[in-house]
Amino acid sequence: MKALDLISTSLNSPNDEPNQKLAKEIIASKNYEWVKELAENLSNEDKNIQSDCIKVLYEIGERGAPELIAAHWKAFIDILYSKNNRLVWGAMTAIDKIALLKPSEIFKNLELIEKIIEKGSVITIDHGISILAKLASFKEYQNQVIPKLINQLEKCPAKQFPMYIEKSVIAMNKSTKEDFIGIIEIRYKDLEKDSQKKRVEKIRKKILSL
Repeated sequence: MKALDLISTSLNSPNDEPNQKLAKEIIASKNYEWVKELAENLSNEDKNIQSDCIKVLYEIGERGAPELIAAHWKAFIDILYSKNNRLVWGAMTAIDKIALLKPSEIFKNLELIEKIIEKGSVITIDHGISILAKLASFKEYQNQVIPKLINQLEKCPAKQFPMYIEKSVIAMNKSTKEDFIGIIEIRYKDLEKDSQKKRVEKIRKKILSL
C-alpha cells in the first residue's frame, strides 16, 4: 500500500482525519519511504493531493518527529513559490519544524522566507517569525537574522507581539539581549491588555537575567 492510498482525497473523506492518522502511523513506523512519496507529490497536478501531502508532512513535524521530514527541506522551499496560500502556509509550518535541523539550508533561502512573511497570511507570518528566531539562535547567522527579526517585531500588530516575543526567546543571549530589551520598550506602550503586558514582562525579566 502507498501513502497516497491513505490520504483524505483518496479515501473521499470530508475532513483531515485520514491525514492525521497517516501522520501518526508514519511516526510510529518511521516509514521514510512514505515520507518520500508524500514529498514527491507536493508537485502533483491535483491540488487536493498536494494539500493532503503537505498536511501529513507538517503534522509529522508538529507531532514531534521533524527528523522524518527534514531531508525534504528543498521541496518545502519550492512550494513557497506557489500561488496557493494553503500550500504556502503549510510549507512554512514544515520549514519552521525543521529549521533547527537544517539551519544552513534554510538560511540560504532567508531572502525568500522574508518575502513570504511580508505578503503572507497570519499563519504564514507566525511560522515565519519562528523560523527567523530559530535561525538567529545560531551564532553564525545571528548578525544577519537578528535585524530582520527585530524589524518584524517592530511592525507586527500589537496583539501578536506577546506571542512573537515569546517565540524569539530561543534567539536571546548576552549578545542579543539589548536588541530585545529595546524592542520591548518600543512596543510595550502599544499593548492594551494586562494579560499581554504580563506575558511581555515575563520575557523582559528572562532577558535581564541573561
